[in-house]
Amino acid sequence: MTLLIGISGSLRRHSFNAGLLRAAQASAPAGTRLEIAPIADIPLYNADVEEAEGIPPSVTALKEAIAAADGLLLATPEYNNGIPGVFKNAIDWASRPPADIARIFAAKPVAMIGASPGSFGTILAQNAWLPVLRTLGAQLWTGGRLMVPHAAKAFDAEGNLIDETVRTRLGKFIADFVASLG
Repeated sequence: MTLLIGISGSLRRHSFNAGLLRAAQASAPAGTRLEIAPIADIPLYNADVEEAEGIPPSVTALKEAIAAADGLLLATPEYNNGIPGVFKNAIDWASRPPADIARIFAAKPVAMIGASPGSFGTILAQNAWLPVLRTLGAQLWTGGRLMVPHAAKAFDAEGNLIDETVRTRLGKFIADFVASLG
């Protein structure tokens, strides 16, 4: 059984990216389980809090989920041409303490998807993740990109994917990522 951990970088209830991640979960190939890890309860990173209280339980849960997974799927929105702060914050916390970076991220296969209301999908946010993932030692899967521009047309009001062409592309993307994991 191949285990993927998916993280949506949006906290919005009817998020396009959470919907894209749910659609990826539904289209995962046989023998693959995609679990969605929440980030809503992860506090803002503060080294003083880390020193005084240690790693919060929500962060520990995220770290252990990533460490146990065969691959990581990031569903990234694009805010102001970059990575959403809450998403970067979650990954920053997951890299604490620095001694854990190798256990959590080193050589971890990572694929990115994203949906945006704009015309360019999430290409700038996906590009902005590259130096972060490189710094953590993660292994970016370069077998494809999946970006959904004009997301308001591809999702319903509750954030569910309704565009069958995107669903088909997503299914192929996930299948190709899983196949690359060997």
